[in-house]
Amino acid sequence: MMSDPGERERIINRRISIAPMMDWTDKHCRYLFRLLTKNALLYSEMVVAKAVCHAGPERFLSFNQEEHPIALQLGGSVADELARCAKLGEQYGYDEINLNIGCPSDRVQSGRFGVCLMKEPQLVADCVAAMRAVVAIPVTVKTRIGVDDQDSYQALHQFIETVARTGCETFIIHARKAWLQGLSPKQNRDIPPLQYQRVYQLKRDFPDLEIIINGGISDYDSIHQHLHNVDGVMIGRKAYQAPYFLSEIDQHFYACSTKQVTAVEILQQYSHYVQRQLDRGVPLASLLRHLMGFFRGVPKGKQWRRYLSEHIHQKNAGIDVLLSAIELMH
Repeated sequence: MMSDPGERERIINRRISIAPMMDWTDKHCRYLFRLLTKNALLYSEMVVAKAVCHAGPERFLSFNQEEHPIALQLGGSVADELARCAKLGEQYGYDEINLNIGCPSDRVQSGRFGVCLMKEPQLVADCVAAMRAVVAIPVTVKTRIGVDDQDSYQALHQFIETVARTGCETFIIHARKAWLQGLSPKQNRDIPPLQYQRVYQLKRDFPDLEIIINGGISDYDSIHQHLHNVDGVMIGRKAYQAPYFLSEIDQHFYACSTKQVTAVEILQQYSHYVQRQLDRGVPLASLLRHLMGFFRGVPKGKQWRRYLSEHIHQKNAGIDVLLSAIELMH
């Protein structure tokens, strides 16, 4: 359902954000994240602009209003298509539009978007300018520090400088380069070395830009350290693989005095959402798959994962599966 932008005057705080992750951060996952942190900025999975233009927006752009603040991430390289989707995203109520210049999969290479666009900074600038021209909400860019043999700091600096001329003020930097040939998307998340100092240098060279760092950040001490050097931290796989990690974000980074909610309390709240979605015909597995790592690293955590794995796909499985699993962890 579309909303009136006039009703959504929000100042986005990007101190902590949760990364867009394909096949993971759907609207059910984001609803769970929002129960864990009221303040961190959430991102949609990457939505391909061409698909929205051809198949219609509702399938790709709908989300739960409880997810605010939330950004829509788009993938594409055709300025008109991106502008149209950005406008639709604003009409649907998103708080930010983000352009993906970081994904290294074969799919994005064949479609000429994602990290391969680091080689075409002026095209990226043209796309950002087209989106900014039709929306009042922020347009941001998520990129890497380099691609293939184009991995010098000078090239990264030039890329940021070119895109920033459009008026784009916020850049999320995954502190790894990407190899388009020879490494799978999964390997590109692990093998290229992290180079946080390059991201820090960007902040020093562009003090007026908002620079957010991403890549391999999985503990609070590291987050605090990064925040001494950049404006914000984006958390990726840690948030999905161990969601309860997010439960102290508000207390640590937003000066919230509210008491941390227990894991069981979060799950009980999520169970109400699950029941509503089941009533709408959403499969149980689509709702509970995001909970597999909820008790990662704690006693009975393996028992929790095993119980869910064995029951969520059973015929006629319902809310009782989650309630029984919660009871198991009491």
